[in-house]
Amino acid sequence: MSVIFLLIAASTVVAGVFLAAFIHAVRHGQYDDDRSPAVRMLHDPAPPSNENTVDR
Repeated sequence: MSVIFLLIAASTVVAGVFLAAFIHAVRHGQYDDDRSPAVRMLHDPAPPSNENTVDR
């Protein structure tokens, strides 16, 4: 029975650590811009075409 209490305590500590890490990430702007990096590549200019290259 004491093992159950130990596991509950350990899981509560681990959950608290993950919650603290998540709050820290949110407060420091980790999740501020989650849409534009995925869309930004669609607006990149096309690479220059090399029409003067010779096929070897």
